[in-house]
Amino acid sequence: MITVSNLTKTFGTQTVVSNVSFTLEPNTATALIGPNGAGKTTTLSMLTGLLAPTSGSIEIAGVKDIRREIGFLPQYPQFYPWLTALEFTEMAAKLSGVPGPAAKKEAERVLAFVGLEEAMKKKTATFSGGMKQRLGMAQAIVHKPKLLLLDEPVSALDPVGRREIMNLLKELQQQTTILYSTHILNDAEEMTDQLLFLRKGELVESGSLTEVRAKFEAPRYRIEFVTQEDALQFTSQSQLSATAAGSTVYVEIVEERPKMQQLLERLAASKFAVTKVERVTASLEEIFMKVAGQ
Repeated sequence: MITVSNLTKTFGTQTVVSNVSFTLEPNTATALIGPNGAGKTTTLSMLTGLLAPTSGSIEIAGVKDIRREIGFLPQYPQFYPWLTALEFTEMAAKLSGVPGPAAKKEAERVLAFVGLEEAMKKKTATFSGGMKQRLGMAQAIVHKPKLLLLDEPVSALDPVGRREIMNLLKELQQQTTILYSTHILNDAEEMTDQLLFLRKGELVESGSLTEVRAKFEAPRYRIEFVTQEDALQFTSQSQLSATAAGSTVYVEIVEERPKMQQLLERLAASKFAVTKVERVTASLEEIFMKVAGQ
């Protein structure tokens, strides 16, 4: 287990991160979410040791020097363009404490794992953005860290590259614990065990997606009408807490009213043409907007 207690960072009179505490269970993926300036990168920088906290502590159970147990992929990884992928990853392995004779073997292993087996002897200057992200992942995991920290790991990638990296992270989760910052909420919704919401340097909400949804969701029905006119007429005549968006109407559920059967009966008795009726929950984006106060 990884425990972060009262992590705080101040610059002069400005507090950028304030008393942030959370725990990470082994082999889980946690998303650090927040608007720009919320303190996500500063928090990750303190966890890696690149930035000394003003106060607070980071502990990994059974580990004295946590730096050897951390792998880090910054948002914009930089490489020596004259080195090959294998040379760079082998160097990273040695710097992370992997013994010399084993460093090359481990570098070859992780480069194959991230899909760069055929490119490991090419210079990094020739790599595309997606290949560089894979190489960054390789250097972060070559020493088999207990905690993998990723700062916006897919933000600079196209949809295909983002999908490839997300699939890679799912595999890595079987071997290590992952904490990553992101503003791509669909990705967080897909693979995250725990959500940590930062706002103005403070941890304002945390929990699993199910737990956070249960707290913030506003259950409602979504009704798809054939025409926008029908949607507007139903909204004005229904005497329900309903709002129209084009040809779609959202009906708020208050104390489990109306029941789905009651809503269907009302629609069946009306003259409106309907294509779909379903109960929906709040998206992570909607929850984010509520938590962030936007």
